[in-house]
Amino acid sequence: MSLPPGFLDELRNRVSIAQVVGRKVTWDPRKSIAARGDYWAPCPFHHEKTASFHVDDAKGFYYCFGCHAKGDALSFLRETENMGFMEAVETLAREAGMSLPAQDPAAAARAAEAKGLAEAMEAAVQFYRLQLNGARATAARAYLERRGLARATIERFEIGFAPEGRTLLLEHLTDKGFERKKLVEAGLVGLPREGGSPYDRFRNRIMFPIRDTRGRAIAFGARAIAEGQEPKYLNSPETPLFDKGRSLYNIGPARTAAHKAGALVVTEGYMDVIALAEAGIEHAVAPLGTAITEAQLEAIWRLSPEPVVALDGDKAGLGAAHRLIELALPLLAPGRALRFALLPAGQDPDDVVRHGGAEAMQRIISESLPMVELIWSRETEGQVLDSPERRAALDTRLKAKLASIRDENLRAHYQSEIRTRRAKLFATPEREERPVRRTGTPHHGRKARGRLPWTVAAAPRPETLASLLGRGEPGLFAESRIRECAILAGCINHPELATEFEDRLERVPFTCPDLEKIRDALLSSLEAALNAPDPAEELGRAIGQRTGRNPLIDLLAPGQVRANRYLSRSAEPEQARRAIDEELTRHAATLGRSAETLEAQREIIADEGEGLTWRLSEAVSAEFEANTRPLAEAGQSSEDEASLSRELESMIARHNSRQPKTR
Repeated sequence: MSLPPGFLDELRNRVSIAQVVGRKVTWDPRKSIAARGDYWAPCPFHHEKTASFHVDDAKGFYYCFGCHAKGDALSFLRETENMGFMEAVETLAREAGMSLPAQDPAAAARAAEAKGLAEAMEAAVQFYRLQLNGARATAARAYLERRGLARATIERFEIGFAPEGRTLLLEHLTDKGFERKKLVEAGLVGLPREGGSPYDRFRNRIMFPIRDTRGRAIAFGARAIAEGQEPKYLNSPETPLFDKGRSLYNIGPARTAAHKAGALVVTEGYMDVIALAEAGIEHAVAPLGTAITEAQLEAIWRLSPEPVVALDGDKAGLGAAHRLIELALPLLAPGRALRFALLPAGQDPDDVVRHGGAEAMQRIISESLPMVELIWSRETEGQVLDSPERRAALDTRLKAKLASIRDENLRAHYQSEIRTRRAKLFATPEREERPVRRTGTPHHGRKARGRLPWTVAAAPRPETLASLLGRGEPGLFAESRIRECAILAGCINHPELATEFEDRLERVPFTCPDLEKIRDALLSSLEAALNAPDPAEELGRAIGQRTGRNPLIDLLAPGQVRANRYLSRSAEPEQARRAIDEELTRHAATLGRSAETLEAQREIIADEGEGLTWRLSEAVSAEFEANTRPLAEAGQSSEDEASLSRELESMIARHNSRQPKTR
């Protein structure tokens, strides 16, 4: 509907915003001056104890000095009641005694038709409620009693009963003046396909009225009570009032309750909603017997930015969860999320409440899982990831799934979280049982070069790395910073190579927090940059946006990095690949060797020296291998091996000198 110029201004002038807001807040008597139209209260949009929410009744606006929410009476209704724009206009117009502008004839005809259908539906609601108290509803009342529904709950949700009989409702409503055609159009009465007289669509069923956001009865959900009666659950057909894929059970009451609670629960059916309401969880809605649609999901997000979806923890429930995730991923954005509360297998919210009380259900909701947890568990649980091929397949599946997230910033956060989980999953154990060499002779040098221990390739533990830096390991920090700068500079200048080293970049520890941020930003921005006309330029720009400064300014600060032509943008790809590979290998080996040395020193202190010689010799051998491999390929020699051997022998000698002499 289009509104004429000046209508909204007239509406705002006629309605007191203080009266509209006053229904939701308690004014602070010390700060408010009613005579001036100046009101203060705790903000209804965020939790606070002080009165920072200000309403200027004369100007018709509100403003919160805490969360900066602002607007007029229309926006206040839309935010606090989750109303649409025209719904808020209609509500305020009724309050102000204003008539809405006349609609075009076609729209007026549709409105009149909808009104007639809504009146028929309301009359049916009252008929079914009355029947629940009659003699024919004995089995229905017994069923509701077994489900533990209190009388007040039955009245609140307007639960009724459709008695057995072919035309009882039809006769009742036609006697009240409703046309048979309207009853068919409303979905209350059916017509046989082969022709014949109309009949009541619902018979011998417990009836649950479905209302829209405006409170109109638009459809029914019905449950069979006779043994073998099929289908067990039956909904109204699609009508001018009822769009099954857009409607939600209990949306009206849940809208108000969700605002007060700051939360929303999405269940599978109307009995779940009713059970939660009896447990004091009134902010619950449910789809109508089918999987959640995109339109329903949009409506759910209008009620709450992070609803909790409660599903059975069995295979079917998890399947429903993952179908919803597939639907939600492209629609996600900041302020739009989902969490999942997985119930015990074979139980629905009604079962949980009946067996464990409201506390059990509240606990399950409070322990709800974010979407990323279900995405990760589905791809990894029960999987054997013991080969590069299987791990690569895992990466492919996860990347494909996250690629459907349209919001670039949110996608980057998901990718970062997946990288963290992946690194933890594939992390090498901290300690492994290894054979102890008992010869007493350190085994190092070139003989050990082909048998590098896994501990050197593994990343040092965070506490070990912190100890190394904290105790001032000679030259470690400076040397690591230069190599980390070189690795990142090469990857930014050659994004296509960064994809080849992505796994190693994720795992290698960075000793410099500022460079670690650049690394994380690089990995998050890499996929998008590769599709740009100039990937290197786009990658540098994206990293700069995430970190707040041009990354190459920091990375090229060390002279050794600036002088390395193999890391520049003009370098040949193969040369750059070698350079990045060598820096990654050396960096991992250096940190690994330092970590092993520190661990060995701890063993000395703890007198665990049986495996000490082996540990130190292998650590020295590993670093020698990493440092001399590029030199050997270039036909050069090195004195490093002798130096490292002397360091090893010196440490062992110091250890032996501290041992108590035996007699």
